[in-house]
Amino acid sequence: MADCAFCAIVAGRAAASEAYRDGHLVAFLDTRPLFKGHVLVVPVDHVVTLPDLPAEQRDGFLALVQRLAAAMVDGLGAQGSFVAMNNTVSQSVPHLHCHVVPRTKGDGLRGFFWPRTTYADTTERDEYAARLAAVL
Repeated sequence: MADCAFCAIVAGRAAASEAYRDGHLVAFLDTRPLFKGHVLVVPVDHVVTLPDLPAEQRDGFLALVQRLAAAMVDGLGAQGSFVAMNNTVSQSVPHLHCHVVPRTKGDGLRGFFWPRTTYADTTERDEYAARLAAVL
C-alpha cells in the first residue's frame, strides 16, 4: 500500500533499523521505543489486523515474535519481554505489527494502560464466555 509507513519500510522506501528480514516478515526497531531495543514485527504483505493475517503466515509470525522475546534476554540483557498487539483501536499504523519490548524488573512499565472493569457476577462472566464460544 503506497501510503502505509510500514509498507514503505518493507519496500526499502523508508529507513529503519532492521533486526530481521525474510521473504514474509520484517522486524525493525520502533523509532519511539518504550525501552531501547523495542521491536516491531510486521508481515511483508499489507495486512491490517491479526484476523486478516492468512492462516499460512500465523506460525511464522508468532515464531519470530517468540524468537525476538528470547533475543531480548540473550542479546540485550533484559530479564524478560512485553509482547503486545492492537487491532484497529490504538493501532497507530494500519498495518499488523507486534511490539516486542525488553523488560527489566523496576523499569517503570506498570501493567496495562487502560481502565479495568469487573463482571456483575459469575453468571455474567459465563455469558460472555458462552458468546465467544458460540462464535468460535
